[in-house]
Amino acid sequence: MKPLGLLAAASAISLLLGVTVPARALIVFDPNNYVQNVLTAARELQQINNQITSLQNEAQMLINQAKNLANLPYSSLQQLQSSIQRTQQLLAQAQRIAYDVQQIDRAFSTSYAPATGSQSSQMLVTNAQSRWQNTYAATQDALRVQAGIVGNLDTNRIQTSALVTSSQSAGGALQATQAGNQILALQAQQLADLTAAVAAQGRAQSLEAAQRASAQDLGREQLRRFLTPGQGYQSSNVQMFH
Repeated sequence: MKPLGLLAAASAISLLLGVTVPARALIVFDPNNYVQNVLTAARELQQINNQITSLQNEAQMLINQAKNLANLPYSSLQQLQSSIQRTQQLLAQAQRIAYDVQQIDRAFSTSYAPATGSQSSQMLVTNAQSRWQNTYAATQDALRVQAGIVGNLDTNRIQTSALVTSSQSAGGALQATQAGNQILALQAQQLADLTAAVAAQGRAQSLEAAQRASAQDLGREQLRRFLTPGQGYQSSNVQMFH
C-alpha cells in the first residue's frame, strides 16, 4: 500500500477509535501558497537584480564624472606667454619715438613742427636730420617685430599640433573644454602678433609720411628765404688760383 493510503487508513481508524492524530503528522500541499511563494521569491530576485543594475549605473556615472572632471595633461600656456613676451619686448625696444602719446606729441611740437622764419638754417637742418633718423629707426623696428613674429610661427605650429591631438584624445568634457580654450588662447596670441606687426608697420609708414610732409614744408621755407631780399643767394668774388 502507498504511504498516502496508509496515512489515510490510519486517520480513518483513529477517528473510529477516537484517537487524535498530531497536526505535524499531516503533510498538506497547498498549490496556491506554493505559487505565491514562488512569485514572492521571483519579485525579490528581480528587486535584487534592479539594485545591482542601479549600482552598476551609479558606478559608471561616477567613472564618467571622474573623466569629465579630469584635467587636460597638456598645457601650452607657458609657450604662448613666452611668444607674447618676445613680441612685447620688441615693441618696447622701439627706437627714438616709442609707442607713447607724450613722446609723439613732444616730437611733433619740435622736430616735426612747421618751419618758421625765426628758426635758424642750422635748426632746420637739425630737425630734418632728426626726422630722417626717426623714419630710419622705425623701419628697422618694424622689420625686427616682423622677424620676431616669423620666429613665433614654428612655436605656434608645434602648439597647434599638440592641442589638436589633445583635443581629439580628450577623455572627458573638461579635457575637451580645456583643449578648446587653449586653442582659442593660441589664436589670441597669433592675433596679438598680427596686431603688433600692423602697429610697427603703421608706425614706420606714419613717420615716413610725416617726414615727407615736413620736407615739403621745409622746402617752402627755404624757397621763401631764397626769394626774400637780403636772405637769398649773395654773389661774391671767389679766387680759385693764387
